[in-house]
Amino acid sequence: MGDYKYLFGPVPSRRFGRSLGVDLTSYKTCSLDCVFCQLGRTTNKTVTREEYIPTDAVIAEITEWLRTDGKADYITLSGSGEPTLHLRFGEVLEFIRSKSAIPAVLLTNATMLYLQEVRDAAACANVVKVSLSAWDHVSYRWVNRPHSRLRFEELVKGQRTFRKQFRGELWMEVFIVAGMNSTPADVGRIAALAEEIEPDRIQLNTVVRPPAEEFAEALSGERLSSLCHLFRPTAEVIAEFSTEKDISLQANKETVLAMLRRRPCTANQIADVFDMHLNEVSKYLGNLMRTGQIHAERKNMTVYYAAENKKDKSYAHV
Repeated sequence: MGDYKYLFGPVPSRRFGRSLGVDLTSYKTCSLDCVFCQLGRTTNKTVTREEYIPTDAVIAEITEWLRTDGKADYITLSGSGEPTLHLRFGEVLEFIRSKSAIPAVLLTNATMLYLQEVRDAAACANVVKVSLSAWDHVSYRWVNRPHSRLRFEELVKGQRTFRKQFRGELWMEVFIVAGMNSTPADVGRIAALAEEIEPDRIQLNTVVRPPAEEFAEALSGERLSSLCHLFRPTAEVIAEFSTEKDISLQANKETVLAMLRRRPCTANQIADVFDMHLNEVSKYLGNLMRTGQIHAERKNMTVYYAAENKKDKSYAHV
């Protein structure tokens, strides 16, 4: 991977295999502040749409990547925030579609799909993944903590309307947090709304990477599996992408682990040292935590990660 400012990866994705990420916003520019977000709390909660990142510069980087590498299963608009807040994200999707045979994916929280211009731009993607993790405005505020101008009814209506015009594949992620939206009754309410939207695939997710809030806890795989039958079509639990299948990805994970064996670090420190995107770092940290090789501890509202075999857990020297 070359020295890019707006592209990252290809990174291992549990949905999309090896996915090249395209980042269209500055860090944590988002319309939501989800308790489970792998990138931490939202620092710029907004519904203002503008050209946060220069579109021409993004297209230039994609052009260079296609010329010099061009190997990925998908090219995905994701990254540090909500991509549909970028005024010209549709142009980026159109460019990918016109210049590459690699499918273009939009990962969106769907909050802006109530706008016709956003729906039209999103329709340029091959695959659009939307999110639905609540069943009314109260649960929406609890789990997703939306911008004050957003309403849950608009979220659902925007997804229903988009489904009617979109000719590509519509995927839906339902993020389940233990004790917040995890009872069969609550999930059943989400499933009823999902059936109205008619996605092609529904995927259940839970907290597998360090979340924004410490109280956001995961459901077991067994519990998630027991909820799949509530959805139409039947939902699937997103399986962990095995980084061991790719030597370079495994090497990156081992490099991060080696650093954490030397000293505890924050995710941002790791990203700075290795010049990785924070989204990529979170994937490696999630894998290392699930396999019991590292642990996380909070100190003064900051999360530090350390190798599990480290005897000295004092963070005074960090």
